[in-house]
Amino acid sequence: MSLETPEVIRTTRFVSDAAGFIEQHAELALKERGEFRLALSGGNTPRRVFEELARCNMPWDRVRITFGDERCVPPDDKQSNYRMAREALLSKAKVPDESVLRMRGEVAQAKAADEYQEQLDRMAEEKGETIYRHDLILLGMGDDGHTASLFPGTPAVDETQRRVVANFVPKFDQWRITFTYRLINAARHVCFLANAAKNAELLQDVIGGNEQYPAARVRPADGRVTWILGVPE
Repeated sequence: MSLETPEVIRTTRFVSDAAGFIEQHAELALKERGEFRLALSGGNTPRRVFEELARCNMPWDRVRITFGDERCVPPDDKQSNYRMAREALLSKAKVPDESVLRMRGEVAQAKAADEYQEQLDRMAEEKGETIYRHDLILLGMGDDGHTASLFPGTPAVDETQRRVVANFVPKFDQWRITFTYRLINAARHVCFLANAAKNAELLQDVIGGNEQYPAARVRPADGRVTWILGVPE
């Protein structure tokens, strides 16, 4: 694992700076490799960032959008990460359907995880890669230190072989589909989007590398981690 210290950006212009950060990585990836592989996060924090990103002039037919996790619900359910992304970004930016790889939360959880892993593996093989390598993975962090759907004490946290798994989360009595560390830590860059005023002590612990929290175990082997933290004006 990389031991590089995470970059921390504290900003009063959270939405525009986060969208700009994504744009910069898109430009670099498109220039160097001809496509931009972006994994979206769920939750409330990224919604406004996605809405801002939808206004950007990006060649969406050359962007490959995936999802770091999904609740096991239909795509129109209000809890669906895909639904949020569709409303905030995909529909507004008219992103082509073929640019989006959705986790199928409406089917049996093990089948959904297997399908997603197989699709990512297939795309990696087409490029001669041993594992699908994202240019940028967006993540958030919960008040228990979880990220994606890697919750403390759940089996997915200890998974070392699979790239995508179904993970039962007891605190919500709910199944989730999630990237594992093996896939996340293969990324070129991982960016956490968070509110600096919320759980400030926890943020400090996680950024400092306290691995009792799942988010702290995001450490790409050959990549970087950036935290963009919104601060009040």
